[in-house]
Amino acid sequence: MMDFFTQSVFFGVCLSLACYEAGAFLKRKLGYAFLNPLLISIVLSIGVLLVTHIDYDVYYSGAKYLSYLLTPATICLAIPLYEQFEILKKNVQAVIAGIVSGILTSVGTILLCAVLFHFEHAEYVTFLPKSITTAIGMGVSEQLGGYPSITAAVIIITGVLGNILAEPVCKIFRITDPVAKGIGIGSASHAIGTSKAMEMGEVEGAMSGLSIAVAGIITVFAAILFAGFY
Repeated sequence: MMDFFTQSVFFGVCLSLACYEAGAFLKRKLGYAFLNPLLISIVLSIGVLLVTHIDYDVYYSGAKYLSYLLTPATICLAIPLYEQFEILKKNVQAVIAGIVSGILTSVGTILLCAVLFHFEHAEYVTFLPKSITTAIGMGVSEQLGGYPSITAAVIIITGVLGNILAEPVCKIFRITDPVAKGIGIGSASHAIGTSKAMEMGEVEGAMSGLSIAVAGIITVFAAILFAGFY
């Protein structure tokens, strides 16, 4: 029976969706912020693979089809941005300043950590693109001599933490402006954080979606620049 499932082209997809639905169910029932559906699905998927001794390549042969949907799903974030375009025009200077500040904070923090914890150069550049979408971040890491697979893991962790901590951080620092919330979340925690921003409101989601694209482009140049600092 196990061979039947593992040899199915849809095994990876079904396992991923089932684990995510389990995480979403727990979040709905218990309501705790740390019960992020994506985080739960990652933990459950790893647990299933370990318990059943299924090789990751077998799982990924089916799960890769979900990855194909990542790009069109990201592009769809342009829809709420279009709907909130008037707000964007009124706040364009603040939006640009917020995104640039978020990027400089991100790469500057990694530089500080590299100095404090004595990173190797390859380790340093691996962490530089931690706050942008996986497709761009892995490419940047590889070009700079980092470890793309570790970069992917760090990007996911960053996004999940941003998703979990977005609302508490806004409350602690009394950030009430929806544009500021969206820009902060999007520039810090890319698409995973943006899913939380969209739950918070339409303006937050639109601004966060904008930040993903703009932050991704600017971070490419910022990472190349900061790579020479250490």
